[in-house]
Order: sequence, then C-alpha cells, then structure tokens
Amino acid sequence: MGVKVGVKERQGQQSHRMVILVAAFILMTLLIFCGSNNVIEEVYSNFHVAVNNAAGATNLKKWPWKGGYVPVHGNKNMSLRCHHCALVTSSSHVLGTGAGAEIDRTECVIRMNDAPTLGFEADVGNHTSLRVIAHSSVFRVARKMPEFLHRAVGNPVIIFWGPPNKIGKEANGSLYRLIQRVMAYSKLSCFTITATKMRRFDNLFHTETGRDRQKSHSWLSTGWFTMVIAIEICDNIKVYGMVPPSHCGKQTGAKKVPYHYYKPRGPDECVTYTQHESSRRGNHHRFITEKQVFARWAKHYNITFVHPTW
Repeated sequence: MGVKVGVKERQGQQSHRMVILVAAFILMTLLIFCGSNNVIEEVYSNFHVAVNNAAGATNLKKWPWKGGYVPVHGNKNMSLRCHHCALVTSSSHVLGTGAGAEIDRTECVIRMNDAPTLGFEADVGNHTSLRVIAHSSVFRVARKMPEFLHRAVGNPVIIFWGPPNKIGKEANGSLYRLIQRVMAYSKLSCFTITATKMRRFDNLFHTETGRDRQKSHSWLSTGWFTMVIAIEICDNIKVYGMVPPSHCGKQTGAKKVPYHYYKPRGPDECVTYTQHESSRRGNHHRFITEKQVFARWAKHYNITFVHPTW
C-alpha cells in the first residue's frame, strides 16, 4: 500500500513539474512574439513619416566620395558634367505631354533601366546622355541593346548599380560578365558602382530618412540612384513625370495610370507605390519616402518637376 502511494506521489510531482514547464514555455513564447511585434511595428509603422524626423542632411555637392564608378572596359573616367539636365522618369504621366522636343533640346538627358524612346519620341524625346540601370534590369536591357546602340546620339554613358557580388568588377559576378559581353563592341561608356559607394548610398538613405535601409527591409529604387547621380553631375535638373509624395493619398483622387509608360497593361502606379510603402514583410521600395526626400532636395539643388508640376 505504501509503495502504491509513493508511486502516485512521484507521478503527481512529475505532472506538476510538466505543467510548470509547459506554462513557462508558453510564457516565453508570448514574450518573444510580443517583442518581435514591437520591433516590426517600430520598423514599419508609418514608414514615410520617418523622413520628417531625419537625423540630418547631406550636402550632395560636397560629397567627399564623388566618383566610385568603375569602367566595364578600359580605363575611362565617368566625367559627364552638365549645366542643364532632363531626368525622364518611366511613369505614364509623361504620356500625352508632347515634351519630347523640349527634352531633346536639353544639354543632357537622363533615363532609367530599359525605358524605350522608340515609339514614344513625341512625349519622351530620343536623345540619351546617361542611362542608370538596376541589376534586375540587366537582362531586359541586354535584349534591347540593338535598339539602344542604333539610336545612340553622341557617346552616351550607362551606369549599372546592384549588389557588388553580382555586378561588381572585383567579384567578377555573373551579371558583370554579362555586361562585359554585351558592351564589348559598343561605343557606350559603361560603368558599375563600387561596393564602397553602394554602402554610401545606403548611408545617405539612413541620414535623410532616419531609417536603416536593411533593418527596415527597404530596397533603394533606381530613381534614388538616378536622382543622386543627377545632382552630382548637373547644375540644374528638370524632372519629367514624377508625382509629388502626396499624390497617392486617399483625399487626392488620383486617376489610375500604369506604373510604366511603356507597359499599358502593367500595375497601377499608386497601387504600386502604396503597397511598397506600407508592406511589412519582405523587401520593398519606399517610393513615397524617397519622393519626400526629393522634395526637400529640390529646394537646395535647382530641381524642378513637370508633368505634373509641383
């Protein structure tokens, strides 16, 4: 009888300990989950508001690290400098503007990624002085290279940006080798951005927005790189087709337009902007935040916006 009682007591003690362990595990899980949620909220909530609390500002005309461009072939320097620049965005807002002739009269014309001119000359012009291309657009640009080469005016410059392990000359990554092959027999001056300068683009985003790019799961857009490069090389910049940061707000009643002027069946521009700006999972562009920064830069670097004007 005494043996049976002892066994029951030990079983009861074991059950009690098990309950305590399970309760402790649940408590720890809840604490971790709540802590994670707090971090997520801190990183993502009202992302674009952070630009109003930026830690500081950088004088882009006095950057100590101008340069940072490595030639794909030869020993050329990226020496493009212009007094007046037209920065033509890929937005559908350029359609119907008839701005092509005005753009082509500008000293330097800057375009992005694989945005074409063929068939859109009346609105976006034909001349190209500089094209800034993301790593994600390299294959599309490679397919369109015959068009770009045939329609090249003068000696245009191409700057590729992307992860140094893929696009950097030092790493000899897969995309860099593709760029080498595609550009081997062209008259275009092609450059990639160094790893050091890529990090400084990240640091600039942090300085201007108060947000760490990686911790906030943000991807810088080609527009961010293009605007910074334009400020480096241009005394005056006229931007075609970029909407103001408030354009996609609920109260503005913005009409639906495709994200790219050359993809009429593509996603809606405002839907794309707001989804990227508010997304909490994965990596996303912060288009609206970037435009808030551009609006502030416009006051210091002779930047004007047209079609729409703001």
